[in-house]
Amino acid sequence: MISISKTTLDFLKRLKKNNTREWFNEHKPEFQVEKAKITEFYNAILQDLNTHDTVERLKIFRIYRDVRFSKDKTPYKPHFAGNFVRATKRLRGGYYLRIRPGESFLAGGFWEPNKEDLLRIRKEFEMDASEIRKILATKTFVKYFGKIEGNSLKTAPRGFDKEHTAIDLIRMKQFIVTRKFTDAEVLHPNFRNEVENSFKAMRPYFDYMSEVLTTDLNGVSTID
Repeated sequence: MISISKTTLDFLKRLKKNNTREWFNEHKPEFQVEKAKITEFYNAILQDLNTHDTVERLKIFRIYRDVRFSKDKTPYKPHFAGNFVRATKRLRGGYYLRIRPGESFLAGGFWEPNKEDLLRIRKEFEMDASEIRKILATKTFVKYFGKIEGNSLKTAPRGFDKEHTAIDLIRMKQFIVTRKFTDAEVLHPNFRNEVENSFKAMRPYFDYMSEVLTTDLNGVSTID
């Protein structure tokens, strides 16, 4: 089975310690080898995802950092990362995987929903939060992700009751689930299966949010 190579993590560790253009250019052939390995792994994950979901595109992010507006001027990211875009307007949410020594994780959900989507989600929670709470409380969800995460407002959004029983959910601005991995877990031959099982565990959450974001409060489809 395709897996993550120890040489990939080793290269990233050395890149973090030697994050300069001179060092990178000197070791670019090595980078190309590791990039090819990681691309093969991400494509295997894409293949796995399409056995139980419909993913139209994989995007592996460039290792080059945009330093124009950052205090951190190191030119390279000491990690590989990519996201998997679900197909059609009806399938909402996205999958993400990052491989970085000591800081690897996968994630899924809604990082920056636009104001229309955010209001629709909040209105759904205001009307009835029982279904989302049931999903978040399942053994599978808790096993893989623990809880839903994301930035929240300090108080109720305008137009919502601060005493509402679902105010903890209504205040949220992001709706993200994550799972962290140790280096030993990343290098384990079963890591690919763990990634796939984690992404599978997101589906009830994605299915619920997709239905919310493609219907109005009466349950009528808003998709042509």
